[in-house]
Amino acid sequence: MKLDWNRRTCARRGHITYAPNEGALRERLRAATVAGEAWRCLRCGDFALGTPHGSGPADQAPVVPRGKALRDLFILRVLAVERAVRGVFIVLAAAAVWQFSNSQTAVRQFFEQNLTVFRPVAQHFGYDIDHSPVVDTIRETFDYKHSTLLIVAAALLAYALIELVEGVGLWLAKRWAEYLTVVATAAFLPLEIYELSEKVSGLKIATLLINILAVVYIAVAKRLFGLRGGARAFEAERRGASLLEVEQAAQAPSGAGAAGAQGTAMA
Repeated sequence: MKLDWNRRTCARRGHITYAPNEGALRERLRAATVAGEAWRCLRCGDFALGTPHGSGPADQAPVVPRGKALRDLFILRVLAVERAVRGVFIVLAAAAVWQFSNSQTAVRQFFEQNLTVFRPVAQHFGYDIDHSPVVDTIRETFDYKHSTLLIVAAALLAYALIELVEGVGLWLAKRWAEYLTVVATAAFLPLEIYELSEKVSGLKIATLLINILAVVYIAVAKRLFGLRGGARAFEAERRGASLLEVEQAAQAPSGAGAAGAQGTAMA
């Protein structure tokens, strides 16, 4: 069953109606019912009882996302949530690195003390804990300079800020955020591929695939960088999808519109 994005959105947020100043168009969008006047919704096309939410010239009617635009908006907001969650975790990582940079000696002592406790257990199972790659990596971090760790923390914080800005912009469907997401995500793809070549994991593969799909989808669907006609074609499609509904409603027989309105009122 095909999902009706228009009615789904109207069910959650309510209808959006508009009364144009043009007399003939105004009358075709309006219907008289036994329960009062009803106006055709600019999103789903159904008649809704009550006064219109706005009025004015037809060419100044609100551009209401519908159909494919609503689906695209839903996908963008899923990506926005993913970016925001990632940004929060990176902020926590930056805070941990900063905290570690201020207490390296204490952390080193704590680590070595606990390592002594676990050494007999590891030897019992035949594991040489003193030559473990994981332990060696942790010990190497203790030798990092304080200034180096601060640079790492700052870099992580800057990365987190980019992710959070992307998340907010995508949630609000801002075009600049779409460009930022494509450019920033594409810039980190080589690093993700390199990390995957060093060690393969399901999480790394999933992250890489999500980022590649996000770059391709946003660039193509939103006509970025001149693709599929660029910004002008995107704006024409966006406005056409909204105003076309008004024009089609105006061409509908008034009798059919009134019957639909009465059916809505009775429901």
